Amino acid sequence: MKIISKIFISIILIFLIIATYLSTIGIETDRFNNQIKNKIKSIDEKTEIQLKKIKLVLDPFELKINIKTIGSRLINQNRIVEMESLKTQISIKSLIKNKFSIENLEISTKSLEVRNLISFLRSFRNSPELFLLEKTIKNGYLIGDIKLEFDSNGNIKDNYEINGFLRDTRLSIFKKYNLQKLDLIFNYKKENLLLSDISFVLNDLKFLSENISLKKKGKDDFSVSGEIKHKELVLNEKNLDLFVKPFFSDIDFEKLRFSSKNRFSFKTNKKFEFRNFTLESDLLIDELSLINKFKLKNFFPNIKENYYLSDHKLSIKYLKNKIYIDGKGNILIQDNKDTLTYSISKKNDILDFKTSLKINDNPFKIETLNYEKKNALIQVEGSKNKKNEIKIKDFIIEEKENRIRAQNIKFNKNLEIVKFGTVSLKYTDQENQKNQIKFYSMKNKYVLKGPSFNANSLIDNLLFEDKSSNFFYIDTRIEVSVDKIFLDNEHDLFNFNGNIFFKNKEIVKANLNGSFSNNKKLNFTINTNNNNKITTLYIDKAEPIVKRYKFIKGFDNGILDFYSSKKFNESTSTLKIYDFNLKELPALTKILTLASLQGIADILSGDGIGFDEFEMKFKSNKDGMIIDEIYAIGPAISILMDGYVEKDKLISLRGTLVPATTLNKFIGSLPVLGKILVGSKTGEGVFGVSFKIKGPPKKLETSVNPIKTLTPRFITRTLEKIKKN
Repeated sequence: MKIISKIFISIILIFLIIATYLSTIGIETDRFNNQIKNKIKSIDEKTEIQLKKIKLVLDPFELKINIKTIGSRLINQNRIVEMESLKTQISIKSLIKNKFSIENLEISTKSLEVRNLISFLRSFRNSPELFLLEKTIKNGYLIGDIKLEFDSNGNIKDNYEINGFLRDTRLSIFKKYNLQKLDLIFNYKKENLLLSDISFVLNDLKFLSENISLKKKGKDDFSVSGEIKHKELVLNEKNLDLFVKPFFSDIDFEKLRFSSKNRFSFKTNKKFEFRNFTLESDLLIDELSLINKFKLKNFFPNIKENYYLSDHKLSIKYLKNKIYIDGKGNILIQDNKDTLTYSISKKNDILDFKTSLKINDNPFKIETLNYEKKNALIQVEGSKNKKNEIKIKDFIIEEKENRIRAQNIKFNKNLEIVKFGTVSLKYTDQENQKNQIKFYSMKNKYVLKGPSFNANSLIDNLLFEDKSSNFFYIDTRIEVSVDKIFLDNEHDLFNFNGNIFFKNKEIVKANLNGSFSNNKKLNFTINTNNNNKITTLYIDKAEPIVKRYKFIKGFDNGILDFYSSKKFNESTSTLKIYDFNLKELPALTKILTLASLQGIADILSGDGIGFDEFEMKFKSNKDGMIIDEIYAIGPAISILMDGYVEKDKLISLRGTLVPATTLNKFIGSLPVLGKILVGSKTGEGVFGVSFKIKGPPKKLETSVNPIKTLTPRFITRTLEKIKKN
């Protein structure tokens, strides 16, 4: 028994020593080389493996043998894959039963060209994912670990896994987008590709990503999702066209410097057909320059050629062909930074927007309303459809107690108003006048109504800016009823009421009336017949109208009667003013002084000269005015003129000026006309002067010549006036 015990113990010790040796140091052999080669051949006949001796290490607890070899090579159609190591396990139980014994295979590669490795992997399993990668990746290097498991029949299970990292890789996904210098760690496991620690350069812009995943959905579809971020980037014109303008085609970007964090997802297939794209981005805009293509000078007097955004937080969501944008930050459009907040959404060419602009110590004005403030809040909410029609749901301007609001206004693509909701005005203007008025629709008409409105700036615009009603494209009637109209700081019009009729963007009919103090009236009418528009204005107080002409100063009293006939964009008009005084007319004063009629010049610049009647006949169109005749007669002086005015270019006038004393002498001596005209003594018979005024509007030159003989036209016109009186 002792001998048997010793033998048994010795065998156990020997077995333990052998097991310890095999499990720690192992042995080298080429016995299993053919089995591994045959297995590779069974997977792909075109693939061969060159093996060195392999090392066997026993796993006594799992009853398996670990096999490892170093420096092997896989060859497939002249493509060589250099392997750092190859590992596998053999079941001792399967080996004893003479069954397939390789349970798994682990391959660790050396640095490989990516495309060669993908081609090699496809020879093992030609999956759609690998096909997609092969088409996408153009170059780069990879070090990877491949883990394969086999079933009892020697087939590869679908739980294989590929790990590794890429370096300096270039991808070709879209023609316009150049992705290169891609570095990442990858893990592929059961139709799921996970990328992490990613950095790449896209069109010269550097990006980072913590993870991107690609999953197979269905037979040929793939789902891609991930996150991309970047630090400060500066986009040039080319990259703006690629990354920004596809989403904001209506905006002209010039420069963009920003950082962002982006989450995205989309689906694709083998044909690279992309769909269901979603994007969520958080941006911090350090600097954004937009080209100003909007004509807003009248509202923002100091407006710049470009808009500049800074310290701007922006959120963008693109979901199912609908884009949402929310932003807030500084905007510089004038001298100081304002605060801009906005929310925009777009789907199927329908754009909804809601924005507010907080003006900080910058001028904002509405000339027509005589409104100007330096600190105001502007809020706009509306939409724009695929026909470029704009609907303003709500528009508000607020500044302390001042408030201007417009609701439900619709514009066509030419920015003409085609529908009005409500406009309410309640503010104190630049002249410290209180405006309170409302414009709203009622059945088949519109109503303009309120206690007070300052029309001073509005009248200036109508008289001098040639602003028509072309922005108002509604065939309707406007009923006017305003208790008090401020014409200027001195003249008020009460009970201003009547009707205005619009058709085809023009006023075709109007009848407006108002009263001054002392029972003086204003009446304005428009009537249209066969494309001939007749306009009349009668006002018992001409001063509020005439005084607006800057070259006339000291105008007092007077009755104004205006008649105009307009056909085919050309008008023929007559303006008459009766019983007025004129204290200063710079051009006339200069003529009188140059003609040595100093006495009359002194009167004109002092207490003023009285006129019985002023009459002007003229024709006008968009290019300017032809003055057929200007005739003025009074106790002290009479004037006859004609000429033309080229709009914003040239003024040319010529005429005759005669002191009334000489004129009266002439009229009293009419039977002996020749003697009066020639004079009985040297120096007599000088009736007045002829003059010319010519030059650009702001640089007129005057020339004067004394005359002895009056023109027949002057005599005829004077006799006509005297006969009427």
